[in-house]
Amino acid sequence: MASFSTPRPSLPGSGRTSGRPPHRRAARWLSRNRRLAVALLLCVAAGLVVQQLTPSPAATVAALAAARDLPAGSVLDSGDVRTVAVPAGLIPNGSFAGAEGIPGSQLAVALRQGQLLTDSQFLGPGLLAGSPPGSAAVPLRMADPGSIQLVSPGQLVSVILTIGNGFEQPAESQVLAAGVPVLWTSAQGGTPGLWSASGETDGLMVVAAAADQARQLAGASTRGKLFFVLVGAAAPG
Repeated sequence: MASFSTPRPSLPGSGRTSGRPPHRRAARWLSRNRRLAVALLLCVAAGLVVQQLTPSPAATVAALAAARDLPAGSVLDSGDVRTVAVPAGLIPNGSFAGAEGIPGSQLAVALRQGQLLTDSQFLGPGLLAGSPPGSAAVPLRMADPGSIQLVSPGQLVSVILTIGNGFEQPAESQVLAAGVPVLWTSAQGGTPGLWSASGETDGLMVVAAAADQARQLAGASTRGKLFFVLVGAAAPG
């Protein structure tokens, strides 16, 4: 006589996988997919390193730059400049945020395309940037106008006053200012009104002079003839 057994009811979660605790299942998955897990961890670590090393974008401000190469003596108009975005920490002192007042200004130096504009590049008080307190920009008219072609802004000159004609009056010379930097010369062209009320710039040179030198140079051309000699830069101490 055949015997029959009653099947036991299956209990929820009695399967081979579902009955294991979650940490056991995770350990089993890691053991089977170890290489994949290592690769994922390396990708996450690399992403964190890149995020830490990538600098945040620097804050920028607006500044004016030359829109093209501009020669010294140029009188600028609005088309000669453009607005650029520059990191705030790279903006030099005396720079311009807008073009107000730029049209009609004359360059004392040449500018390359993209070079930022500052007040020290224009005729006017900005040329004295960095000079000792009390310095002044002194215009001088040389006795030999052609000699102006031999000197450029930035060069050092000694200004010499010569009096007498060598006949009735013995010729005498004296150094009025030694080693003063040239700021501008009439060889650069442009509008003369800033330095000469008469508008005549032949032989005109502008130098940066200390207070005592400025007193010696003021009106010197009315006392005799002015000449200059080029001098070398002083050796560093």
